[in-house]
Amino acid sequence: MSTTTLSSLKSEFPTLDQMVNGHPLAYLDNAATTQRPLAVLDAMDTFYRVDNANVHRGVHTLSMRASEKFELARHRVAKFVNAREDAEIIFTKGCTESINLVAGSWGRANLAVGDTVLVSTMEHHSNIVPWQMVCKEKGALTISIPVSGEGVLDLSVLRSLFTVHKVRLVCVKHVCNAIGTVNPVAEICRIAHEHGALVMVDGAQALAHEAVDVQAIGADFYAMSAHKVYGPMGVGALYGRRELLDAMPPYQTGGGMIQTVSIETSSFAPIPDKFEPGTPNVAGVIGFGAALEWARAIGIANFAATERALTASSSSRLADIPGLRLIGTAPDKAGIVSFVMEQAHPHDVGTILDSEGVAVRSGHHCCQPLMTHFGIPATTRASFAAYSTEEDVDALIRGINKVATIFG
Repeated sequence: MSTTTLSSLKSEFPTLDQMVNGHPLAYLDNAATTQRPLAVLDAMDTFYRVDNANVHRGVHTLSMRASEKFELARHRVAKFVNAREDAEIIFTKGCTESINLVAGSWGRANLAVGDTVLVSTMEHHSNIVPWQMVCKEKGALTISIPVSGEGVLDLSVLRSLFTVHKVRLVCVKHVCNAIGTVNPVAEICRIAHEHGALVMVDGAQALAHEAVDVQAIGADFYAMSAHKVYGPMGVGALYGRRELLDAMPPYQTGGGMIQTVSIETSSFAPIPDKFEPGTPNVAGVIGFGAALEWARAIGIANFAATERALTASSSSRLADIPGLRLIGTAPDKAGIVSFVMEQAHPHDVGTILDSEGVAVRSGHHCCQPLMTHFGIPATTRASFAAYSTEEDVDALIRGINKVATIFG
């Protein structure tokens, strides 16, 4: 599918068809959340209008239909990331809960005094703080993997850390939400496995931008969020290798995840049920599955080509603006461009861009260690999606020129 054809995708996204402050909306905050196509909205609406019932609980028709759609979504997620089987997909509230599940279950069961968890300097806080908490509890260490001035992980240092620490787990994001770096996660998994360590991959930003194959990557755990890939908020998934999930104790307890309960003791259901207590977000899960099916039908490779072209175009044009400095210039980047301006704070930049109808994100992007590494408090971030166009880039550049004029 060509870039020209992809540009017509905007018509499938109702949110994009509006004026903001007198200008056509140029939505460039896709790393925070993507918009939802009609296919996703319709799937969720149909559930609530026609099939609304709890799953795995009843033998009546509505419950069985809801359960079928819920499990179809699990199958779609498993197929989308090439899991070995559907049971290796655990539905959660998103990447944050997925990572907390691994920390709270695998971490508490396996970490001990003297162990080390490696976290990259570019990690989102949700792949740092849970490990800090469990390591503190278990007497283990959290140590960072440094990045270069371009925003590239230093794999030579990573290798050396295994020689001086008892590393049990490496935590790394597939794509950096703050600067767009695509990390060599397959190589990182290979290095870790050579030393007997596991790898927790934060896949929040990758799923919508490139084909993900958890088996080819070698990931032990892979976290996903639906709203980053054209699905609803408040739902996501964790991929975990069966042998790891089978051995892990429940993270939360309640109805639906048990086999037997007495007042004295309980036994637990096999995966995936063991990690899915209570009533799930059924409509959200169905919407997640619909989003992945929509993306699969169009082709992630087509998305990637469009987004990388826009990333290159916007980076080149922004670099020509006096006083503007790009942050994160890795040779392999997804659809994210971050920058700072000498003249204006990122929040002021974002406010002025909003007055021009351009939606971007300003702040530290939940990556404070990375901002500290670059010696800055925050950046302005423009991020692209399958429906982004060169016209959106034009609007961004016009807005930045207005910022330069106002603060010049």
